[in-house]
Amino acid sequence: MALMITDECINCDVCEPECPNEAISQGEEIYQIDPNLCTQCVGHFETPQCIEVCPVDCIIPDPAYPENDDQLRAKYELLTSAA
Repeated sequence: MALMITDECINCDVCEPECPNEAISQGEEIYQIDPNLCTQCVGHFETPQCIEVCPVDCIIPDPAYPENDDQLRAKYELLTSAA
């Protein structure tokens, strides 16, 4: 499933440059993750890099976008084939 950033975000700016799919951007108040671009780093890394660097643990799975590993891999392949 795609990830989401909760309102506990402190806008520390460390997650955005870590995202290999450029799914993270500054929202009106906090950073946000585009679920159409988020693959939880499947295809790039073993673990989601944004979660690894987040100092306040405000990045969680987004229940609105339930995806399994195969679906995330397919999304990764679609995103990288278009590049």
